[in-house]
Amino acid sequence: MSLWHADPQLHDVDAVILPGGFSYGDYLRCGAIARFSPVMGSIIAAARDGLPVLGICNGFQILCESHLLPGALIRNDHRKFVCKEQSLRIESVDSPWTSQFSAGQEIVIPLKNGEGGFVADEHTLDELEGSGRVIARYLDGNPNGSYRDIAGIRNEAGNVVGLMPHPEHAVEALTGVGTDGLGFFLGLVGVPA
Repeated sequence: MSLWHADPQLHDVDAVILPGGFSYGDYLRCGAIARFSPVMGSIIAAARDGLPVLGICNGFQILCESHLLPGALIRNDHRKFVCKEQSLRIESVDSPWTSQFSAGQEIVIPLKNGEGGFVADEHTLDELEGSGRVIARYLDGNPNGSYRDIAGIRNEAGNVVGLMPHPEHAVEALTGVGTDGLGFFLGLVGVPA
């Protein structure tokens, strides 16, 4: 089922994926205006009650702007858009979104962003690391200047995950870089990767 940004109803969905792309032209800050969409009020409340929510790329930015996840995503440190196959290491599997992976598993999924640099203050970064809330890190070089090579994080409960790379673009071997992204979605339905 698709949710419409202007409709505050979640229509009994079992999970929400905030996709990548652009929202409201990203004129202020990426995700800053989308955070005020009528549907986001319902998503925020449902996420706090345990609804699984995955934010991919711009969706990750919206989750940070909504304060469902800490930190922010800013312009890439080299000021250029990145579009490449990206190696990641899965750090935490304590989420339905990452439960199909093994801690330390290396995967490759596409990365496509101009504002993908994850930043937070040192206290927040230490807290994310110390509580196992970093779900993925960039390998083979940091493509956007993210602090501590962080590619994705989760909330304390584990039901909300933000990820800058695009796992949805790595679910079919025929049309993508492989199927390494499938694990992010199969954990919700209990199907082994």
